[in-house]
Amino acid sequence: MLITQLKSKETIASLVEDKKVFIVNCKGCMEVHFPEKEAEELQKELCAGGNVTGIITTDYICNPDNMKLRLKKHMAQIAAADVVLVFSCGVGVQTIAEYLDEKKVCAACDTIPMPGFQGVTPLEYDCDQCGECYLNLTGGICPITACSKSLLNGQCGGTKNGKCEVDPEMECGWERIYRRLAMMGRLDVLGYPVKIRNYATDKEVAAE
Repeated sequence: MLITQLKSKETIASLVEDKKVFIVNCKGCMEVHFPEKEAEELQKELCAGGNVTGIITTDYICNPDNMKLRLKKHMAQIAAADVVLVFSCGVGVQTIAEYLDEKKVCAACDTIPMPGFQGVTPLEYDCDQCGECYLNLTGGICPITACSKSLLNGQCGGTKNGKCEVDPEMECGWERIYRRLAMMGRLDVLGYPVKIRNYATDKEVAAE
């Protein structure tokens, strides 16, 4: 169960401005809150602009086998798009980004912290529900969960041979981010400013 909210219209507009867009909707974890009506209205506006190459809706993006089959049917539309815009929690965005590793995949939503049992995903990806998704800046690899220290401004000095100093069996999350962005020709985004989160605000939203 998750509380998901849309990113601001300004943020989403900046992601898709003058670009062809393919949209993926997830309706799997809607037990608590998912801004379905707001998402539909926003997508209608995008479609009206004539830049949407296709839209698919599925129950659980985090079901990898099902998702791969769904995406394969739309590869021509995905290839025609500059951006794949995903309306889901961070797990869904990471699933799509891993499968479409050379395509720019962007999160249209943020996921708000919620106490209690969160359900089980069959994937190794995780969403820490941090309230401000960074996946659009890090190539679809989460710096919060892929890094043992949840660093937002690059790798620490303890990385050795691409492995994490906290867990030598774990690949450094920021090494992965760098390689993904280099492959996509997007290393310029690594200069993004790190903002300080107001976690209290997120918890207040979750408690409402």
